[in-house]
Amino acid sequence: MQASFSCGVVLLLAALAPAQVLTLSRDQMLRYTAQNPFERFPDGRPKVPDLLLEKVRGLVIEEAYGVARQKGFVNQYEGGWRILNPGTKLVGRAFTVQFMPARPDLADAMQAEATEKGIGRLRNQTVIDMLQPGDVIVVDLFGKTEGGTFVGDKLAYYIWKTAGTGVVVDGAIFYVGNIARTGMPAYYRGTHPSALGNVMLTGINVPVRIGNATVMPGDVVLGDDEGVFFLPPQLVEQVVKEAEATHLRDEWIKKQFDTGKYKSSDVYGRPKDPALAKELDDYIKSHQEQK
Repeated sequence: MQASFSCGVVLLLAALAPAQVLTLSRDQMLRYTAQNPFERFPDGRPKVPDLLLEKVRGLVIEEAYGVARQKGFVNQYEGGWRILNPGTKLVGRAFTVQFMPARPDLADAMQAEATEKGIGRLRNQTVIDMLQPGDVIVVDLFGKTEGGTFVGDKLAYYIWKTAGTGVVVDGAIFYVGNIARTGMPAYYRGTHPSALGNVMLTGINVPVRIGNATVMPGDVVLGDDEGVFFLPPQLVEQVVKEAEATHLRDEWIKKQFDTGKYKSSDVYGRPKDPALAKELDDYIKSHQEQK
């Protein structure tokens, strides 16, 4: 069943490609995500394993940010969102979507080709129906609110049940109260009672700009109460490993604070006392071995 669905998505994307301003072919996807160490979806999009996604769920954005910055990825975070259901983490694989302001000649040409291929009307549901479990739809709607409402409660519910994740919309959503009751996390710029309009669908699983972040298909999306981080697949294992060590280090430091024997500068940072530094190293090593 799943294999048939995946093949169907690939065929649909292949048919849709001529009708899009930007759609990466499989070869382009492989080239532009060449550092991905994991398996891929049939269309070439990186598929970070579910087990690693669950480990990412236990992280905070600062832990991913530090590693990514060291590797030169300084444009992966975006804040300033309205956040639906704060306290609920959003984790999954990015499925990117690009809209642009409507331009009749271009929109008509794209729609004509899509109609010829039996795809039907190009709209938000075109991409929503392509989602697979674990996908987070990341939508570039250039911050549009009026007429930029990517989903209301029914399509949001479909995403919630189909992908099991949530949405990141650099635009708007509506029927927010109804969506909130599902428990689904969502990151969005605003809300408006108008339907989606005066825009055209121009990209599916292409590089998109979300605020100050550049997002690639297959990036791991990590959303928490601060904002959203888009983690390149090749950094996920390192981030998880270093975060585990950081958690143990922080745990040890707080235990020392609990004793009341030390000033913060004695243990926070690298302990100045060699004996304390060794105790910290041993604590981290022993707990990592237990895992």
